[in-house]
Amino acid sequence: MTKVFSRPEALNDVELHYCPGCTHGVIHRLVAEVMDELGITGETIGVASVGCSVFSYKYFGCDMQQAAHGRAPAVATGIKRALPNRTVFTYQGDGDLAAIGTAETVHAASRGENITVIFVNNGVYGMTGGQMAPTTLEGQVTQTSPYGRDVKTQGYPLRVCELLAQTDGAAYLARTAVDSVKHIRETKAAIKKAFTYQMEGKGFTMVEVLSACPTYWALSPAEALKRLGSEVIEHYPLGVYKDKGAETDEK
Repeated sequence: MTKVFSRPEALNDVELHYCPGCTHGVIHRLVAEVMDELGITGETIGVASVGCSVFSYKYFGCDMQQAAHGRAPAVATGIKRALPNRTVFTYQGDGDLAAIGTAETVHAASRGENITVIFVNNGVYGMTGGQMAPTTLEGQVTQTSPYGRDVKTQGYPLRVCELLAQTDGAAYLARTAVDSVKHIRETKAAIKKAFTYQMEGKGFTMVEVLSACPTYWALSPAEALKRLGSEVIEHYPLGVYKDKGAETDEK
């Protein structure tokens, strides 16, 4: 029998706590596969956020540090400056990164901190009960927007890649998704490029991954992936928003 599928060595052999249909597990696997392929697991330090991914320190086989809510980029900055030869990444949700952690994220990018951010955007606060997040779509029903997000009183959804693309320190910014095999492969390639750029000392890198939350979208896993592949991607277009490496190659 030929083995065609196995657990990445950088992913611990433990049961994940996520809800059925949650795509955090897919993204965990992609990060672990990249660490395996680059051979950096023993030299990598991850920073766990507060949110649904709060227990990610249990799942990755590399060294992990827990950060306070929203502060992962600041913690990662300290780790990277103290241990510049390590590969350092944060794993954050949209409530963590795009709300309480907005300042840490923007300024880490502006300073060009040589860290990698894995930003999982499912458009809601998942761990605390499905409240509206900065990335919640216009008209989307949540626990705190029961009639749908009204931009007149609650503002517009925040597009983080577009925001950070204005900073000089950002080296690589990409938005991907995990709603299809094609997009999953693209997500892995983006994560690998982000880690590689960090190893080459290019500066701040971030991969925003559009993710599904069947529980608080009140959809089945299949319906949630369908919504992710249509409505969510329509508002948050996929693509590379900044790539200093490509710009250098063109010159």
